[in-house]
Amino acid sequence: MIPSKKQLFDKIKPVIKDILNQQATQSEKLQQICDFLQQNIPYYDWVGFYFANLPEQKLYLQEYAGDETDHKIIPFGKGICGQVALSNQNFVVPDVKAQDNYIACSLAVKSEIVIPLFVNGQNIGQIDIDSHTPNAFSKEDETFLGWLNDQVAQKALLKS
Repeated sequence: MIPSKKQLFDKIKPVIKDILNQQATQSEKLQQICDFLQQNIPYYDWVGFYFANLPEQKLYLQEYAGDETDHKIIPFGKGICGQVALSNQNFVVPDVKAQDNYIACSLAVKSEIVIPLFVNGQNIGQIDIDSHTPNAFSKEDETFLGWLNDQVAQKALLKS
């Protein structure tokens, strides 16, 4: 039987907690999370963390897993990630071709989800996930990734 998304995420949560409780640098923890998600969730084809430089109004790609990307710096407002930097809201894109402000990282990408990462109430970055599957992301993904970002903020970012 194929596990539901909820069952899959419930199995993954303890692993995420273990990664975040390791004696490792913030960068190492975030890379492990990217690698783990990309390898263990079949429709998470690219997983990355962008962090904001507020004075510059730009996002900078830090750790990621998946194909190489040219989009290492994204101005606020540009693309899905740049829109989330301004809106502070989750953004789920069932079909990237239907988005006017989409920045194509790969022709294989069909859908995307971006969840802002808050520390002390401020949007300091985001997790960005691309899928080669159309309409791959659901409310369960939003809930799980919101939980993940909360864990990252508490365990990796506030202690570094």
